[in-house]
Amino acid sequence: MITVNRYVCGYCGACVGVCPVCALELVETWIEVSDECIECGRCVKLCPTGALSLEGAKG
Repeated sequence: MITVNRYVCGYCGACVGVCPVCALELVETWIEVSDECIECGRCVKLCPTGALSLEGAKG
């Protein structure tokens, strides 16, 4: 599951643009992660502030 640290996130939208399944959405001042997330980790690697993390695994 992708988690967003809202205190660290700069809401730049970089993660939204890199998601291959469009599971991330920038909504005003927060990032929404939908159930379509395949947990590929691209957004986590790209995040310039380190606000995203990948925890656990889909099972």
